[in-house]
This record gives sequence, C-alpha cells and structure tokens, in this order.
Amino acid sequence: MSTFRLQLPTDPRWVALAENNLEEILTDHAWCEQKAATNAIYIIINNSEKEDLVTDMIALAQEEMDHFQQVHDLIKQRGYTFGRERKDDYVNELAQYMKVSGKGKRLEGLVERLLFSAMIEARSCERFKTLSENIQDEELAQFYRGLMESEANHYTLFIGYARKYGEGIDVEKRWREWLDYEATVIAKYGQKESIHG
Repeated sequence: MSTFRLQLPTDPRWVALAENNLEEILTDHAWCEQKAATNAIYIIINNSEKEDLVTDMIALAQEEMDHFQQVHDLIKQRGYTFGRERKDDYVNELAQYMKVSGKGKRLEGLVERLLFSAMIEARSCERFKTLSENIQDEELAQFYRGLMESEANHYTLFIGYARKYGEGIDVEKRWREWLDYEATVIAKYGQKESIHG
C-alpha cells in the first residue's frame, strides 16, 4: 500500500462480496487481464519508435494474456461459466482524467497513458493483496498472492517509463494529482463482486 501511496485502502468486507459470487469475480478478473494486455498493445502501436518501451510492453502483453489464461483455466476447473466482457466503471472514470494529447503533445499523451496504467496496476495489486489475506478459499488466496507480485512489477514498469520519458513534465506532481483523483473515484466502489467494483 505505502509503496503505491494509495490514499484509500479497500475495506476487507469487499472480499465477502467477492466470495459470495466467485464465478462473477473470476469472470471480471479475466476480462481485466485481457484489457491490460490490450492497453500494452495500444502503447506499442502509438510509440513504436521507443524500442525499450516496445520490448517491455510485448513482454507485459504476453504476461497479461498468460494471466487471462490462468483465470480462464480456474473458471473451467471449477465448472463455472465464463461470462461476457464486463464494463469497468472504475477504469472508465480514470480514463476520463487522462489529459488528451493534441498535436505536438505526444509525449504528454504517453506520460498520461503510463500514469493511468500505473494507477490501475497499483489498485489491482492492492485488491489482490486484500483478497489473498482475507479470502477463505486457500487455492485462490495463493493464486492472488502470486498475482499481487506481478501487478507490483507492472506498476513499477509503468511509473519508471513515465519518469524516463516525461522530459519537461513534472511527473511526480502529476502522479500526486492522479493519487488524489483516484481516492475520490475508489471511494464510490467496493460494493460489487468485481475487481475494481
């Protein structure tokens, strides 16, 4: 938690909601992993000249799809049905906060996308930690403990690239603004059986 400087911790009671409908939380989680892979591909498409970033985003997209497969396998093993894609209101609210890059503002647009991505990874990691520490299902507790470490690494990757490519941008100030905004957003969630709900 302190690593990410998130201002509002998840209420552990959210885990009880998740546990009451594991089919729903796992379906939602699988789609979160797919969207994370898509986000990495989006960054590649829009920043193809940045070799180091592209290399790391390829690896990230592959890892996110591997996580997608792991969650999908869990759904099948437990006899659940993998549902249709879920809308993620939390992520959509964060997306609205991104400063839209205009002509000559590609760098600012990249930094915004990286901070947006870091924010999602930070909250996902915090949610996985909360799940791993409070869920009664031992298999899922171990599963989410492992994923928590991956999400922390992804956060570090995104924030690191924001700092690297944020020349002329006060990235630390902007990250603090993202943290303040995220606290107002997440305060409205925590009552649904979804990863960010």
